[in-house]
Amino acid sequence: MIRIVLVDDHPVLRAGLRALLTGQPDLRVVGEADGLSRALRVVTEEHPEVVLMDLSLGTAGPGGAEATVALRALPEPPEVLVLTTYDTESDILRALEAGARGYLLKDAPPEELFAGIRATARGETVLAPSVAATLVRRATPGAITITEREVEVLELLARGLGNKELARELFVSEATVKSHLSHIYAKLGVDTRAGAVAAAIERRIIRH
Repeated sequence: MIRIVLVDDHPVLRAGLRALLTGQPDLRVVGEADGLSRALRVVTEEHPEVVLMDLSLGTAGPGGAEATVALRALPEPPEVLVLTTYDTESDILRALEAGARGYLLKDAPPEELFAGIRATARGETVLAPSVAATLVRRATPGAITITEREVEVLELLARGLGNKELARELFVSEATVKSHLSHIYAKLGVDTRAGAVAAAIERRIIRH
């Protein structure tokens, strides 16, 4: 029996997942959480093999990537399978770097989800086709690669921050911010902040 904890801030989605998984004889939902603190308590008490983790856990606390880091740091860490609506490069990389074993999208067919949970419990990597394609494209020789720091800059640009605010948020000098912007413009083939944001969204580097 594979024991599962659901971490999602939407009760209706958790209820739907629980109902879906209950029909599988080898899968059992042993707990639910809507955020990091509750997830830590439930996982510590129930010792699940797999945590199904949404990346967006509301605006009040840590997101799914941060929660994954915390869960993987436990003495007996569960495997984490991300189940989310987001398939941007920045979300994928953050989740995998945080220690997630796999990454599936919420529109996946039930059988794909069931198989993904079983594979995750065995310690195998599970990736949605679009996620795998993103990682392959990123690893292709000669491909334009946006660094993690540049993704941060793009996300802040999308929020409308100016250079001074960017420097303050990133704890760097304005000269460093200008250097990042210059590299981003060159990589994306643009020459304005708005153009950089538009290109990053179009290429699914950051969320809209």
